[in-house]
Amino acid sequence: MRTIYPVVLIALVAYSAKAVAAEPSLAEAQRLHTLFETEWQWGLKEAPTFATELGDKRYNDRWADVSLEAISARAAHQQAVLKQLETFDPQTLPLADQINLQLFRKQVQADVDEYAFRWYLVPVSARGGIQDENSVADGAAFDEVKDYEDWIKRLDSFPRYMEQTLALMRAGVKAGLTQPKIVMQRVPAQIRRQLVEDPDKSLYFKPFLRFPDSVSAADRTRLSHAAREAIAQKIVPAYREFARYFDEEYLPACRDEVGVWNVPQGDALYAFRVEQFTTTKLTAREIHEIGLSEVKRIRGEMEQVIRDVKFEGTFAEFLHHLRTDPKFYYTSPDDLMNGYLALCKRIDPELTKVFRNLPHIPYGIEAIPLNMAPDTTTAYYRPPAADGTRPGTYFVNLYRPETRPKYEMEALSLHEAVPGHHLQLALATEMTGVPTFRRFSSVTAYIEGWGLYSESLGGELGLYKDPYSKFGQLTYEMWRAVRLVVDTGMHSLHWSRDDAIKVFTDNTAKSELDIVNEVDRYIAWPGQALAYKIGELKIKELRARAALKLGKDFDLRTFHDVVLRNGAIPLDLLERQVDEWIASELPQP
Repeated sequence: MRTIYPVVLIALVAYSAKAVAAEPSLAEAQRLHTLFETEWQWGLKEAPTFATELGDKRYNDRWADVSLEAISARAAHQQAVLKQLETFDPQTLPLADQINLQLFRKQVQADVDEYAFRWYLVPVSARGGIQDENSVADGAAFDEVKDYEDWIKRLDSFPRYMEQTLALMRAGVKAGLTQPKIVMQRVPAQIRRQLVEDPDKSLYFKPFLRFPDSVSAADRTRLSHAAREAIAQKIVPAYREFARYFDEEYLPACRDEVGVWNVPQGDALYAFRVEQFTTTKLTAREIHEIGLSEVKRIRGEMEQVIRDVKFEGTFAEFLHHLRTDPKFYYTSPDDLMNGYLALCKRIDPELTKVFRNLPHIPYGIEAIPLNMAPDTTTAYYRPPAADGTRPGTYFVNLYRPETRPKYEMEALSLHEAVPGHHLQLALATEMTGVPTFRRFSSVTAYIEGWGLYSESLGGELGLYKDPYSKFGQLTYEMWRAVRLVVDTGMHSLHWSRDDAIKVFTDNTAKSELDIVNEVDRYIAWPGQALAYKIGELKIKELRARAALKLGKDFDLRTFHDVVLRNGAIPLDLLERQVDEWIASELPQP
């Protein structure tokens, strides 16, 4: 998920080590903002499906150029941008732009550093890739004839996109860069969902199942016919070749070891990912130890809940009880969806208890598309369109509802919807008067740390009254603590997949399906899962610090405003921001 870096206020920059009391140059600030905007526009053109996701329709008729030549050219471009950034003297810039410059440079440098590991040669995983590109339409606006014509042009150009992707995969095999075989065994079924005899049943035909009133009957007929032709002649044949190559050549060449340590430069790649996703200098071993400590602490709280409900049996027996007792599960997808809808309606009016500022952009709840539901997680969130014309979306997994526990739903909804991802990302989307890149860059430790922290607010929002729901919240917190252990275990300490599954099974009440899907996600996405717990621990540390220093003057709603007002920023800057606020609230000598 791409996320946000909005405005940094004077309160944030005043303590920056690079901030100095120099007379800023308006010309230099304008030159910097011109570069910001130029690079933002370049990025949208280079990533047309991301532009579509944001609601920018200018490139809706194309896919990204993912040829090796284009990827190399983008890396050279980023190197040139770094050299341009060296021409700016921070002392000549306003305080806010000193931080903008610092963060933009960090973002570009990360792109340059990542290129050296050649992970672009691994364009497909079980969690997504070209086998699921039909989902681009789910985030696109189809309001007029041109929107449908652009989608048809995308369909017509799909074979070239497929050829480029296959070239990357072939180069990846030669370089020893692939995903592990155990997780890639999920992909053939995903590809085969695209091999339809009837174009109307294609996932790419979905936009043509419903037209706005502004599209005439004649245009509907013409557009639908053109879409069917493109699917039959371009989309399905491209996927048929993909299926052949994947089954006969690629899957057999995928690696056996699950840890990324097993690929060229694997240890260095993982160290890079750890720093990138946590925005800290913590090592894999240090994070592993933090995880073990958190597992022990949370386990104690879980055992207290077991005593509270007077369950007679071992911890393992209680987990078995939660996984197998029908009372904890819905029996139909519709009932599960209605449960989510009712829960979120209960949460929404409670938010003002702990927040002053709420976003204007709404959110909706939808089912995860069936073609990906068996292979993905319990839920996820899609941010709103950049202009707010499309709401945020909380996607929930309705596949096999008998494996989706009711006692998890409160914590899950707090994380993915409000006050988690939707509240934070929508507020950031609504920021004005800032460089655009600050609204849509990614700081996973902040975004996911906030999401996990939001789960802990359930009690203050009137939730977790049922001890089983409280156990569900602890299960979700344990889930993120276990992530620290198993992600570092597999990718740095040479653990097996079975080792990771066992730690999950022994310590959480999550179902076997969820556990296996989660472990396979960490295998495919090294380091990303570390961000949640590391970010949450920092936010909780800062809240405790503020409460201790401010005493009776501590106000939770103000604290949340301080954490949220500048959007997603690295954890060290977040800490400085909160410390500056605390100092401003204390009596002055």
